This record gives sequence, structure tokens and C-alpha cells, in this order.
Amino acid sequence: MSVKNLAAKSFNQQWRELFYGEQWFVNAEGVREYGRPPPKPRTPLQNPFKLMAMMSMQQWIFFLVGWFAWSTDAYDFFCVSLSATALANYWGVAASTITQSITYTLLTRSLGAVIFGVLGDLYGRKWPLCINLVLISAFQIGTGFCQSLPLFYGLRSLFGVTMGGVWGLSAALALENIPKEPRGLFSGILQQGYAVGYLIAAIINLFLVPNVSVGWRSLFFFGAAFSFLMAVVVAICPESPLFRDNKTQKKEEAVASTRAFFSELGLMLRSEYLRCIYAVLLMTCFNFVSHGSQDLYPTYLKTTKGFSDHDSTVATIIGNIGAICGGTLCGYLSQSLGRRPMIITAAFVGACFIPLWILPSGFAALSAGAFFMQFCVQGAWGVVPIFLSEISPPTFRAAFAGVAYQLGNMISSSAAQIEASLGENFPTSVNGSSVPNYGIVQGILLGIIFFLLIVFTFIGRTQPVEDFEKYHRAGVTDESGQLADFALYAAKEEVDLVERAQTRK
Repeated sequence: MSVKNLAAKSFNQQWRELFYGEQWFVNAEGVREYGRPPPKPRTPLQNPFKLMAMMSMQQWIFFLVGWFAWSTDAYDFFCVSLSATALANYWGVAASTITQSITYTLLTRSLGAVIFGVLGDLYGRKWPLCINLVLISAFQIGTGFCQSLPLFYGLRSLFGVTMGGVWGLSAALALENIPKEPRGLFSGILQQGYAVGYLIAAIINLFLVPNVSVGWRSLFFFGAAFSFLMAVVVAICPESPLFRDNKTQKKEEAVASTRAFFSELGLMLRSEYLRCIYAVLLMTCFNFVSHGSQDLYPTYLKTTKGFSDHDSTVATIIGNIGAICGGTLCGYLSQSLGRRPMIITAAFVGACFIPLWILPSGFAALSAGAFFMQFCVQGAWGVVPIFLSEISPPTFRAAFAGVAYQLGNMISSSAAQIEASLGENFPTSVNGSSVPNYGIVQGILLGIIFFLLIVFTFIGRTQPVEDFEKYHRAGVTDESGQLADFALYAAKEEVDLVERAQTRK
């Protein structure tokens, strides 16, 4: 039986797998059956240092490469948020005009996720990630030399394409090569590369930018150097073990593998479109929470609360310290308490901190609000890399996770623009002057999105694939030409027929 003749899952089967948790599993008698598996016993919390000790040197290298690549990505993205006021003054426009470039970046990231995600699942993680980082470096340099607003928009749009591929490749490279037990902890640490990148950018903006003649441009130049350095590191590191054997294939075998890859990709899309839609909607909520609480935050502190550039940057740094703590802790706890319960808990507690985040006027109280808000926002996000990897089709971890994440980014791309525009339309008074009321707008938006995030997380029941590293790479076939992991995506009736035929042989 050829790949193209495999029947895809029906809508009903997809629905029951997504919302009832049905799947193929081995029962207590050792018999493989289809249905909802019994709940697994809770995993006791382990000493985090013992979890770290489970990692080999090579596994640490893969993880750190993925982490640093993601940190670089975050640094380059937040350059615009941190310099929005300076950019607005440079071109003589409103802050909302500058934050429009953030929207363009987020809109184009999904294209990069598709391109580099497919390349990563087909050819390996290393070189697509390396090319990504080189292109990011080039666009950061171009932004630093930019002399006109239209060119600035164009460069940030192209930057978005290259940026879009980094997260899926980084998460796949970092998590597929480590043992199952510490994945929750390392998921939280991995995702906080985002906060660390933001933190580094904030520090550079605080200490370097005011003291050099090129001003805001230095923020982008430093990012270009950071990205290029990481590209060099990726280039000298080994390929993920999952793809090393492919390099010894003969040319005609590689072509056959490529054909099988796209056949398997088509079968997966026909069989998992409901899962794809669900993942995109879930990541839309995550990205609205993230961008809604971060992208306009420095501008909000300076404009609505009257903070100086220095105090605004320090508050941003405090918030990112909270993000690093929250993401690491919640990722670690999710290994025992569960991925979904941890996300829901972090989102609920985050909603409770909205008043502290927007109502005070003093530096201390607002900084505390920033700390606890980002603790919860990134606490929920700390679970995302491993959660999304576990609900992804196992043979398309880089493409599925990356595209779902970046499509969510695209849909939520207007978060900063919505906040900026509504804040300008509903001004408030500060020291007798009329200023945009960004705080109330951000608070209302976050309250709505936290609620939706809780709902979407709660209703999903897709069974996590915790041993995803045991599956083949996409496109691998057996001697008969059948996909090695066809049972993942074929209709359950089709799986029965194929397995009975294989048993008779």
C-alpha cells in the first residue's frame, strides 16, 4: 500500500482525539487498542539539580545552543519596543506609528516558521537555524543604518520572516535531545531565553545607548553582532542525532525520502487540521498575553506614568527578572502537576495582579506589579515549549510548533497597535497634561485574554506524546515503501487493515 492511498482521519476521529483524548495505546494486558487511555500516575517532584545531572555534555550543548538562539531572537525583536520613543522623536511621529512596525514583524513571522520549520524537519536543525541567524544579523544592521520610515517598515517586515523560524528550530533542538524527566524544568528555562534577551536589550538601552553618538542605532548594531556570533556557534556545533544518519544516504535515497516527507506532511495536514486550528488559537491567546503586557510597557511607563527613560528601563528589567523566575518555576512544577493545570493556574493568578500592574503611580508599586505580572505571564509561557512539543505530531515538531506559535503571533500582531491607538483615543491627565491612557487599555485587554487562555487550555484533551524522541524523522519508510510512523496520522480503520496485513506477512 502506497502512502497516497492511506485514508486520513475523519472529522469525528479528530474531534474525539482533541476534546476526549482518544488515541492508540497499550492496555494493561499488553494489547494495543484505540480509545481514551487510563490516567497516568502523578510524577513526584524531583530535585532540580538531580534533573540537571541527568544531562550528558552533548545534550547540554544542544540545549544551550537552542537557548542562546532564542535569547538572541528576543533581543532583536525588543529593540523596537525599547527605542519606540526615540524612533518616534527621530522621525517626528506618534509612538503608535512606530509600534506599527511591530505589527509588520509579527505578521511576517509565520511565513518564516513555515519555510524554516519544513526545512528543519526535512534536512535537520543546524543549517536552517544558522541561516536564520545570519539573515537576522543582516536585517539588524540594515535597521541601524535606516534613514526613512518606509525603509524601516520594510526591514522590520523582512526581519520578521527570518525571526519566525528560530523558535520552532530552537525548541526542537533543545528538547528532543534531553531525557524525559527534566523536560518540564528545561522547557521553563528555554522559554526564559525570551526574557533574558529582553533583559539584555534593556540593559544595553540603559547603559550603552545614552552614552554613544549613534544613540538608538547602537541597540540594533549590538543585536547584529550578537546574532552573527550565535550563527557561528551553531555552525560549529554538531547536527541533532535524529538527522545525522541521513547524511550518509545515497542521492537517490535522499530524493525518495524527500518525496515521502511531503507525502507524510500532506497526510498529517489532512488528519490533524483540527489539532492545527486548536494549537493556533491557543498560541494566539498566549501571544496576546505576552505582547499585550510587554511591547508597549516601556512607552506606557514613560507616557502615562511620567517615568524617566532610566526608571522605565529599570522597571522593565525588574519585570523580566520576574519572568525568568516564573517561567523556570512553572516549567519545573509542570513535570509533576501537569502542563495544563500549571498554565491555567499561572493565567488565573496573573489576572489577579492586573490592578497592581496598572493602578499605582509610584515606582516601587508599579515595579512590583511588573515583577508579578511577568512572573505569571512567563510562568504560563514556561510550559509552552514542552507542551507544544508533546501535542505536536511527533514527526513535525519543528514545523508544527513553530507555525502554530507564529500564526498565533500573526493574529495577535495588532496587540501593541490596539493598545497604542485606544490609549491615544481615551486620554488621561498627568500633572495637568493630557496623555494616552495606556494602562486601562492594557488591563482590559489582558483580562479578556487571560480568560480566553484559561478556557482554551481547559477544553483541549489531546494526549501528550511524552516519548516523541522515539519516533522516526518525517519521511522514513520501511522496506515495503510504507511510512514508518503511518499509524500516527492514518484513520484508525486504516491502521487496523495495514497492521493485519503486516501480521499475515
